[in-house]
Amino acid sequence: MQAYAARRATQAAMSSASSLGLTAYDAEVLHNSNKLTLRLQPCDVLAQVAPAAHQCAQREVDVVQRLSEVGSPVAALKTPEVFVWDDYVVTLWAYYQPVTTQAIPPADYAGALERLHAGMREVDLPAPHFTERVSEAQALVADRDRTPDLADADRVLLAGTLDRLRRAVSHSGRAEQVLHGEPHPGNLLSTQFGPLFIDFETCCRGPIEFDLAHAPNGVEDHYPGIDHHLLRDCRTLVLAMITTWRWDRNDQFPDGHRLGIEWLSELRKAPAR
Repeated sequence: MQAYAARRATQAAMSSASSLGLTAYDAEVLHNSNKLTLRLQPCDVLAQVAPAAHQCAQREVDVVQRLSEVGSPVAALKTPEVFVWDDYVVTLWAYYQPVTTQAIPPADYAGALERLHAGMREVDLPAPHFTERVSEAQALVADRDRTPDLADADRVLLAGTLDRLRRAVSHSGRAEQVLHGEPHPGNLLSTQFGPLFIDFETCCRGPIEFDLAHAPNGVEDHYPGIDHHLLRDCRTLVLAMITTWRWDRNDQFPDGHRLGIEWLSELRKAPAR
């Protein structure tokens, strides 16, 4: 968020916490992109704030509540209430002090993801198909007004990769289930209670390899029953998707332009199947 929007979002978070009787007169920004993540003090609560027009907070809260009931490794809500303040939507969560700055070991990462997938199969939550997210990326690539800085050759590369791998993954024949959607390291916390997943607004339905494509290399070695050819396709598909987001003129991901250039270079080197 830009500075003015971030100040308004912070005010929304503090006001929402105060409405619950929580004391919040200071806010530390933990992450700022299209959504603002804050640590409120002294109540020590984590707040997530998003523009009301571009969020699905209620669905995320519902998903986490259902998963918590079956013991899935998810961060806890401070309250299931979704607050609407001016043009912002606020959700409040437990804050977890990181227990280590080291990367979560691949075996622990895989174990947490496997337990999450098991919980998602148990509650069988409604979720869009992963191809809907691919379609959003395809529409962005096709819209020159929204991606004005994307060179023609790179536009052709992204469009072709998204189309080819969308069809390849969709027709793989693998079983599909509800997925996290983006279980990358930034969405897995290292806590005293073990690894816990956050940010469920991207839940979708697809093969488990689509989720594993977001995890660091080596995690798949500890997750049973993986189709490694499909995983390779999913990794390239995910790379094409996140590269596309970085070329959106409205993208506010930190250092997004540099990442867009870097990931395009990686995508050119990706092996064709």
